Amino acid sequence: MTSIAYLLAFGLAASTAMTTVAAAEVSPESVIAHYVDIAEAKYSDALQTAKALDQAIENLLANPTDETLQAAKAAWLAARVPYQQTEVYRFGNAIVDDWEGRVNAWPLDEGLIDYVDASYGSESDENSLFSANVIANPTIEINGKTVDASNITPEFISGTLQEAGGIEANVASGYHAIEFMLWGQDLNGNGPGAGSRPVTDYSLENCTNGNCDRRRDYLAAASDLLVADLEEMVANWEEGGAARLAVEESGVAGGLSTILTGMGSLSYGELAGERMKLGLLLGDPEEEHDCFSDNTHNSHRYDAVGIRTAYTGVYTRPDGTEMTGPSLADLLAEKDPAIAEELSADLDATVSAMEAMVDRAEKVEAYDQMIAVGNDEGNATVQAAIDGLITQTRSIERAIAALELGTIELEGSDSLDSPDAVFK
Repeated sequence: MTSIAYLLAFGLAASTAMTTVAAAEVSPESVIAHYVDIAEAKYSDALQTAKALDQAIENLLANPTDETLQAAKAAWLAARVPYQQTEVYRFGNAIVDDWEGRVNAWPLDEGLIDYVDASYGSESDENSLFSANVIANPTIEINGKTVDASNITPEFISGTLQEAGGIEANVASGYHAIEFMLWGQDLNGNGPGAGSRPVTDYSLENCTNGNCDRRRDYLAAASDLLVADLEEMVANWEEGGAARLAVEESGVAGGLSTILTGMGSLSYGELAGERMKLGLLLGDPEEEHDCFSDNTHNSHRYDAVGIRTAYTGVYTRPDGTEMTGPSLADLLAEKDPAIAEELSADLDATVSAMEAMVDRAEKVEAYDQMIAVGNDEGNATVQAAIDGLITQTRSIERAIAALELGTIELEGSDSLDSPDAVFK
């Protein structure tokens, strides 16, 4: 049979081509098997790019120069591309959802980790560790207890600092903690410019802002921890791994429901709602996903690409090789060709809207400027991508009905469902 396969070169715009999968190969079981194979490949690619980031950080610490800092930033940006394409596995896969906060939690109260500008403030009614600055303080107080912070290790970050005091804003590990360590605070509000941490913050000879030895330890430990966390998730998707087995053992209906739950929940509640519409309603630059680096447009784009990959079964790896196989698109086309075509078109339209947002970010203004109150053109560009995500969610719901999978509860969002509640 014939299906539409969407090919996206690594970091480039999407193009559409036709591919053929023999009808005998398209069974629910084969679709589910290909889904878990791509999951393993994506997490493996996320791991390899995290290892490249770790090496770039080692180079930075060995020789802190503007060049090595820029190389580390470039490695971080490259690492985000495959990782964001894995987020479609979060919803519907409890093992991934339970783990995700360790690597991609946001927003974070960066004063927990390092020095911040005076405009950040020194106290928060919600977070007693709002400005704890563990890099400057070898002891800190958590829930009334004095904690030894003299050795900054991966174990200390994951076991003590991450969500310290039970507060989600105390994000100490993962991509965004490393992002803060490389870029520093973005103090530009809705104006142009990202964070601008000086490389001398990592110099032992010409240290700026104090505690460069401990800052170096923190960055190295956070990078090592990211690699270890991704190694854990790769193992979960390998043959015999817990995440792979959970999908395989859930049966045909369970496996297909997992795929569609991930697509629909990321499309609607998480991406369209919490990551995009909320920031647009508030006009708040703090509500952008990659807020220190001004890379939010790319993170949103690759989330959308990951959603589409879960449907088409086509994944382009960082080295340019392409994985194809039996897909949900093929299966749905056999069941209801009209809905299959509708969903394909909607997914394509959303990625196109995301590409328009990326183009604006690269040529006109960053994402935090686009969502500013009063920026009608920027707001409209972001809203178009949100509209695309909402539209494709409705098609995903029709696909669920066509495949007779019963009721699947997708993530909602007050930002979309009850926007007035956002301001209460």
